[in-house]
Amino acid sequence: MKIADVKTFVVANPPPQAGGRYFIFVKLTTDTGVTGYGEAYNASFGPDVTARMIEDVAARHLAGRDPHDIAAFVRRAYSSGFTQRPDVAMMGCVSALEMACWDIIGKEAGQPVWKLLGGRVNETIRTYTYLYPKSGSVYPDETEEAKNVYNDPDLAAEAAYEALRQGFDAVKFDPAGPYTAFDGHQPRLADIDLSVRMVAAVRDAVGAKADILFGTHGQFTASGARRMARAIERYDPLWFEEPVPPDQPEVMAEVARFTSIPVATGERLTGKAEFARVIEHRAASILQPNLGRSGGLFETRMIAAMAEAQHIQIAPHCYCGPIVAAANIQLAVTLPNFLILEAIKDFSGFHAELLKTPIRWEDGHVIPSEEPGLGVELDETVAEAHPWADGPLHLEMSDKPLVP
Repeated sequence: MKIADVKTFVVANPPPQAGGRYFIFVKLTTDTGVTGYGEAYNASFGPDVTARMIEDVAARHLAGRDPHDIAAFVRRAYSSGFTQRPDVAMMGCVSALEMACWDIIGKEAGQPVWKLLGGRVNETIRTYTYLYPKSGSVYPDETEEAKNVYNDPDLAAEAAYEALRQGFDAVKFDPAGPYTAFDGHQPRLADIDLSVRMVAAVRDAVGAKADILFGTHGQFTASGARRMARAIERYDPLWFEEPVPPDQPEVMAEVARFTSIPVATGERLTGKAEFARVIEHRAASILQPNLGRSGGLFETRMIAAMAEAQHIQIAPHCYCGPIVAAANIQLAVTLPNFLILEAIKDFSGFHAELLKTPIRWEDGHVIPSEEPGLGVELDETVAEAHPWADGPLHLEMSDKPLVP
């Protein structure tokens, strides 16, 4: 069996754009006619550029080779161009191609990927959701005057209660103020005050029936993060996500030592080496690898094993499309140290439309697929009916410093 063809899809995510403005998928086909799908979580460049990069990596390091030889493929790509170091752009491409290979391997074996990664540990997968507005885009007018679920306590409480009613027992939001390319900064007193009022309103709405996940997008200096943590600690969040930028885990460790709130991080990290530094410094007690960036299934399984040895839990990140979601589920099934999975609402809407058989979600939990491979098939007709044209990147920071 050899890889004979590669095809990419850049799919525009229609409003309300839950999970991102676009999704980047890849399809691999073998010389025996077996197909596999993958997805990249890569936003450093325009998605069309990333799609061409995926095709280039496949042509150089995967075409004409056996998809079972994943470790060799990853090492060739990781070392491409004399690099041999974590590279978000390369590893986004590798991750997409690697999970497509696993999809092929599972289909060839007639087994779900989780059977091939160590077998079932978790019968169902607990999920959390972001707080979403009732209607409109999830990218609202970001001026401080525009009310939304990230800056209005009443709207946040209403959205949290609705998520609880739907079956979720964990909700996440990022009320800590605007984030910029010039982070980390000190939070303004107004930002701390708003965060306290937001968390208090959500806690009042859900009581002890749901965990609160507090995100910051790596906005703060360590001292600023400590001030924010101290202010919200009384409401007992399940985690304090990315309190400082991701490039210095030793600085994040200062925050982790200071607060009783568990620190979570990992969506912007890639590969064993970067996650090993977080583990070594005890910078977080919860890791959030995104399988569309972290290196794919096998690499992330090794990351999870390193974490397990240090009693660190795994909460796979997924602000992207349904193929990454499916890969996250396959991995989560196998993990003794699994904590919770990010869901895009209940995986309905456009995420369901993109799949021939949607991800099964019931009462706050995913029911893992028993089908071979990743357990999902991209509906290519739907994908091709929503081509990406142009516009902002998947996620963007302000290009100006925050004015105190």
